Amino acid sequence: MHRTRIKICGLTREEDVAAAVAAGADAVGFVFYPKSPRYVTPQRAAELIATLPPFVTATGLFVNAGADEVAQTVSVAPVSLLQFHGDETAEQCAQAAAAANRAYMRVFRVKPDTSGEELLEYETHCRVSSKLFSGLLLDTFVDAYGGAGKVFDWSLIPKDLAHRAVLSGGLSVLNATGAVVRVRPYAVDVSSGVEAAKGIKDARLIADFIAAVRAADATIERDPDNESAS
Repeated sequence: MHRTRIKICGLTREEDVAAAVAAGADAVGFVFYPKSPRYVTPQRAAELIATLPPFVTATGLFVNAGADEVAQTVSVAPVSLLQFHGDETAEQCAQAAAAANRAYMRVFRVKPDTSGEELLEYETHCRVSSKLFSGLLLDTFVDAYGGAGKVFDWSLIPKDLAHRAVLSGGLSVLNATGAVVRVRPYAVDVSSGVEAAKGIKDARLIADFIAAVRAADATIERDPDNESAS
């Protein structure tokens, strides 16, 4: 059966980590960007990571952090995957990932005039820059870092990219099913869409979001050729 992977990002509390794991999340994310309301120190992230069972991936989100800072953070908080969300070049991402010896995702913040060719070219550039590059996370462009909580035009995503990309940006219980049925991403990433307040997750919203994604997976399994949003 088709199964879209799910990441719950911006976790700051043990109970939220436990809720994500209990609901079936494949990955959880910790924000190492001090200006974010979801920021956690490396020491705090290490405490939360220690509560994870096997096969749930811990991801660390960085914004314009240097290679030394990334490596030092990972030495304290042993995330398995890095996520670069700032203005880093592909080469800077590769250097930081190499310093930390971790695979990484690169965020592409999609603008209204972004083209499919631009997305594909950027992915290729990242891939040739480092063997540690694992894929693009597609988010909405705004004048801020670390996630905007806003939806972009999903039709801009080429079909031959979607199946290996992570979809983010304004996802919630209300639109998750339609997003997955329409885009067919490899994974989805949600933060504000499952929150009671910034940095405080809602266990029911997490469970409902994951159920909405699984409903999309079931729809795709029944009718693989149906690409209409629901």
